[in-house]
Amino acid sequence: MNDEKNVDLKDFLAFMSRKGLNTTTQRRAIAAAFFELPGHHSLEEFYQHITALDPGIGQTTVYRTLKLLCDAGLAAESRFSDGIARYEVARPESHHDHLVCLSCGKILEIFDPRIEKLQRELAEQYGFALSGHVHNLYGLCADCRPA
Repeated sequence: MNDEKNVDLKDFLAFMSRKGLNTTTQRRAIAAAFFELPGHHSLEEFYQHITALDPGIGQTTVYRTLKLLCDAGLAAESRFSDGIARYEVARPESHHDHLVCLSCGKILEIFDPRIEKLQRELAEQYGFALSGHVHNLYGLCADCRPA
């Protein structure tokens, strides 16, 4: 496990301790697997990943642990065009937006400082103090577009 993922797991364990919550072997395994798995995953997709590692972990435990990771600020929940909650590792220093394919569901992370600058300028123009944003662009990916 690389250092960044070790820090994430330590942060999660510290969060659990501050909240007075039990840090079970299953919760540790779920958190570690979450930090190891890149991308955006639904509860069902992540649960399938976990059960391949440890078939004894229940779906409710996975769901509750994902919610705890969100509460700790270590996971982010997003809902795209299909309305299904998907989870990804939250990195405050690494902002990105998404391109979402309406056909196959592929999600690509994108970042462009020009977009970020424009969003800040628009907020300022309208007197808003930004605390965050969600920027998802929907369409068809190269694989799903008609030739």
